[in-house]
Amino acid sequence: MSEDQSAVLAFLSDPATHGGETPEHVETHGAHVFLAGDRALKIKRAVAYDYMDFSTLKQRRKMLERELDLNRPAAPEIYLDVVPVTREGSGLAIGGTGTAVEWVLRMRRFPAEDELSAVADRGALSDALAEEMGRSVARYHAQAPRREGDGAKMMGAIVTELEEAFAGMTGALGEDPVARFSSGARAALDQVGPRLTERSDEGHLRRCHGDLHLRNLVLIDGRPVPFDALEFDEVLGTCDVLYDLAFLVMDLLHRDLAPAATLTLNAWLFETDGAEDAGLSALPLFLAIRAGIRAMVDVQTGQAAHTADAAEADARAYLAEALSYLSPPPPRLIAVGGPSGTGKTTLARRLAPGFGAAPGAVHLRSDLERKRLAGVDPLTRLPAEAYTSEATQAVYDRMLARGEALLAAGHSVILDATFMDEAERQAAAKLAARAGVPFAGIWLEAPEEMLRERVTARQGDASDADAGVVARQMARDTGPLDWARVDAGGDMEAMEAQARRVLEAGHGRTGG
Repeated sequence: MSEDQSAVLAFLSDPATHGGETPEHVETHGAHVFLAGDRALKIKRAVAYDYMDFSTLKQRRKMLERELDLNRPAAPEIYLDVVPVTREGSGLAIGGTGTAVEWVLRMRRFPAEDELSAVADRGALSDALAEEMGRSVARYHAQAPRREGDGAKMMGAIVTELEEAFAGMTGALGEDPVARFSSGARAALDQVGPRLTERSDEGHLRRCHGDLHLRNLVLIDGRPVPFDALEFDEVLGTCDVLYDLAFLVMDLLHRDLAPAATLTLNAWLFETDGAEDAGLSALPLFLAIRAGIRAMVDVQTGQAAHTADAAEADARAYLAEALSYLSPPPPRLIAVGGPSGTGKTTLARRLAPGFGAAPGAVHLRSDLERKRLAGVDPLTRLPAEAYTSEATQAVYDRMLARGEALLAAGHSVILDATFMDEAERQAAAKLAARAGVPFAGIWLEAPEEMLRERVTARQGDASDADAGVVARQMARDTGPLDWARVDAGGDMEAMEAQARRVLEAGHGRTGG
């Protein structure tokens, strides 16, 4: 039997508790939140479900303190403290000396429009912000404590739970999609299961966020910050870091934001210094499970709220997306070359979304890899010695090594570099041959004067190229060039359209 919280709710609803300001009362399935001024007060609802228990005062305090401990390291600007609501004479007080009748998590309030879901809804999720999301999540994961366990068994348990839930939802979701999800998820789990176990042993299994979607990221001083991590179940909160990220990627894809999803994944991978590249073999399964869970929750929520028609339509969309993730296209290697200023990076970023397995191709840029090898920020200008032939060879070696790992994981790759030497271009083609994947080489070209103007005007970019570099590149003999030539002297839309025609025609050598 649930404890009576009516007196506490009346106290927290009273403007006198908030300095005379009438609070906004937000209710969720597990909490009451009161918003007034620059503060938010949160109590747990006295409820017990199969998956969480807040039925006793002791348990509610424990869960609020766990919520504080989980979230304050990443979002100290939001999470303040946990204090009691105490009995003081005939009334109640926050943080008094009397008997505790409830416990409150005190937080600093933030504008609702700063939630990343709201930012996305108003079309303000820029490329730079999408990349910063990936970096922010990578830093979050780097600080997350490691956990023991077997990732394959954990994923197997989730698939079983979904199968059991979907068995009672065929009326809403359809028998055929449910059956195809089960067979597809099982086949994917059989394929990547050994790798998931290895990843657990290697330290990729951590106490993660657990509920990492756009509504649980907020802008603080312009930075995307994760908050509201799942606190009520350590089993649900413990997972592979890539599975944690997959919720965010899936959320972006469901909102038809494939470019942002691709940029977020690419930034996350770069921030992890290539340590997660091989793990992408599990991403199709992870995305499918995340979408499957959303389908299940939509059906359950719609039935409980008596809004089944709308909820079930969304659930069917999620399940259709899950099925598409379980049937990814085969990987492919693209190389984009040409002198500095031709727009290689811009073109690669535009080609990547939706190319190959979701969310899109991994874009490997030589400028970024060079800065990583030098141990500096991407915008730090490097000295001349960082551009010796030996240093440049190390950059290409690193880029190709990452590409090989990603292709082996079933993910398409776009290599973005000048490729001025014939040997560099041959190395890219040989990589595709070793991986047994189709290869396309795209060579961008434009008038020298235009390239000089472009690199001179460029700001806030990882490239160190200037007009002098362009002049030296244009004077070089590139040797035999069998890549598809694309005019980079016009607008970007025309260049992209020409490049896509090249790719659709299957230009270039194939692996083997």
